[in-house]
Amino acid sequence: MGLPDQNAKGYLAGSPINFAEGLKGRLLVVHGSGDDNVHYQGTERLINRLVALGKTFDVIVYPNRTHGISEGSGTLLHVYRLVARYLLEHVPHDGQP
Repeated sequence: MGLPDQNAKGYLAGSPINFAEGLKGRLLVVHGSGDDNVHYQGTERLINRLVALGKTFDVIVYPNRTHGISEGSGTLLHVYRLVARYLLEHVPHDGQP
């Protein structure tokens, strides 16, 4: 993807904050605080935007985890269980939005 100054359009198209208004349902934001690819400040801006829009969401931050959130004993299993539980609790099972 390159750097923002080399690919401004790509960064605009790939940033969830630019689409926050259209997001629906209950949202889950997961971030590794040690991510050097997507900096945590961007997640803070997204959270502030979601709050301003009155969106319902949950946030979990994994301390000192990088972009893949895979460091630390049991981390990946925890992430997978978190996402699975979240989907089961918040995605309708009858196919309705």
